[in-house]
Amino acid sequence: MYYAICDCDNCFVSCERVFRPDLEGKAVVVLSNNDGCVVARSREAKALGVKMGIPFYQLRQRFDERQVIAFSSNHELYTDMTARVMSLIRKVSPSFFRYSIDEAFCVLPDMPYDEIKAWGERLSAWIGRATGMPLSVGIARNKTMAKLAVHFAKNYPGYRHCCVIDTDEKRMKALALTDVGDVWGIGRRIGARLSRQGVVSALDFISRPVDWIKNQLNVTAERTWRELRGEDCIPDEEMVPKKSITRSRSFATMVSDLPTLRTHIANFAAKCAERLRRQNSVASIVGVFIVTNRNREDLPQYGQMIDYHLANPSSSTIDIVEGATKALDHIFREGYAYKKAGVILMGISGGEGLQHDLFEYDPEKAERRRRLDETLDRINRVRGNAAVTLGAQIYGESSPCKSSADIMRHEHRSSCPTTRWGDIISLH
Repeated sequence: MYYAICDCDNCFVSCERVFRPDLEGKAVVVLSNNDGCVVARSREAKALGVKMGIPFYQLRQRFDERQVIAFSSNHELYTDMTARVMSLIRKVSPSFFRYSIDEAFCVLPDMPYDEIKAWGERLSAWIGRATGMPLSVGIARNKTMAKLAVHFAKNYPGYRHCCVIDTDEKRMKALALTDVGDVWGIGRRIGARLSRQGVVSALDFISRPVDWIKNQLNVTAERTWRELRGEDCIPDEEMVPKKSITRSRSFATMVSDLPTLRTHIANFAAKCAERLRRQNSVASIVGVFIVTNRNREDLPQYGQMIDYHLANPSSSTIDIVEGATKALDHIFREGYAYKKAGVILMGISGGEGLQHDLFEYDPEKAERRRRLDETLDRINRVRGNAAVTLGAQIYGESSPCKSSADIMRHEHRSSCPTTRWGDIISLH
């Protein structure tokens, strides 16, 4: 059995380039929320020395707009484009599970090297033709080595976007060429500590005895050590999404009034509910948190979080928005300027075999809300994100925000031609 990790190259930058072919060969970066710092870089930007996490103002001090082109995060576009990629991968994979917004694992049967290499190359070429997104594929006997393989597939053109590590000889060579901090499950912080102890490469790491690994690190690192030695010991069930869904944002301007903050929370809760329905789950707990600006020591500080337990587990937008706004009412305090807020759904499970409240559960009401959510989701998929919302999600006239997009600073945001009718590309 083989594992294949399919990873979109420079995902956010690649999404921007799909509809801007003039950006090919140019240094491009994507910024974090509120245009704070660089979170994605093209190869050209990396070659110029643009570091991950560099604040945007420092970037502009070093490079002008002609040298490095910057985009605000456009998660609506990125989510839709990667969903298209994942739907195509799912069609040709015997077993598929999505790992992140731009990565998916496929489980493949034993095949000769030539066949499995050809499968990866064909998949990469097909995704490129169908979506315009570059995709690299790493294939190995376990997930950690597959992650290592995709690193080589991305960075060495000779692999033709697909690297297969199928023998011990290839495995040992790959480990010798890989910095320990680049290993999936280790990371830069632990990697730096290991380097100070003489463990520089992944090969150095597996050369240490297991007792040393247990004493110096943790269970996760021990499993990484075993996988790098050729074992397959990370269960598939640990690769599924976590049992919580979070939506939070730092605001472009601080918020002091309850109505505006309540609308923010309603929008966060609605997004969480939509995502909950996409994975066919329900939640029993709605958590809400609010916090002031910790960097403004001249202002009074306050932060609080509360969990609201739903009487009946639900994925209904109405139920979850109601729970979130009730939770906010409990923790909101006048006299503070809030900088960030968020909603966290917990107690997530499948929708089958649930124990409902004997006195508060109304099956007819639940069915009506289920049909309503289906209709809203269908309209929003066709007409664009947030084409139809609840009244609680609409900002008042006194609010500085006129839509959910105004929560964040995004002065360099691109259009959304795949999800909004008004942004569809027209040819003249």
